[in-house]
Amino acid sequence: MDNRIYVIGRDYAPQFLRLDAGEEVSMTLVFLPGRDAQLSMEVDLVGPGARLDLAGLYLCPGSERVDLQVLVRHASGGSFSRQLFKGIVGGSARATFDGLIYVAPDAQKTEAYQENHSLLLSDTARVESRPQLEIYADDVKCSHGATTGYLNPDELFYLRSRGIPEAEARHLQMQAFLAPVARRLPDALAEEIYASLP
Repeated sequence: MDNRIYVIGRDYAPQFLRLDAGEEVSMTLVFLPGRDAQLSMEVDLVGPGARLDLAGLYLCPGSERVDLQVLVRHASGGSFSRQLFKGIVGGSARATFDGLIYVAPDAQKTEAYQENHSLLLSDTARVESRPQLEIYADDVKCSHGATTGYLNPDELFYLRSRGIPEAEARHLQMQAFLAPVARRLPDALAEEIYASLP
């Protein structure tokens, strides 16, 4: 399954996808710093064996506004979806994630997972994360979750005690945080992202 990559603001990302029986899509969305961005996406899994692997990352170190809305509908049994979004928000930036997984009454044996994790780099940065499940079938495996927090001071202390300067240690922590999504990207784009970290 090829991984489609969309840099929001440079590329046109699809707003609607329909996956029929056996179809698979892997997609990664990238929100680079320095611009406001909004994306609303709906994905319908309408056939058994349809699979969606969706990931994204957003960097908002200044005053950016990022708004991401994802609706994934499982209309047929035996379909699978996974979502993982990670973001770093600093300055006075605002990031919003609205995600909904809908499982129809006949969509037994559905597996659907949704995660959104954010790092705050300042006390004035704000993140709103609203992962949601709406499930009308009873034989499913579904979960959702969200975390928002700051860089771990114990990890920072450990790195600094090994002789790594504070700025570099913070940079390494942010790289490690983004790595599960960044490893899906071409090396040049991953390096561009890492170079833009504050």
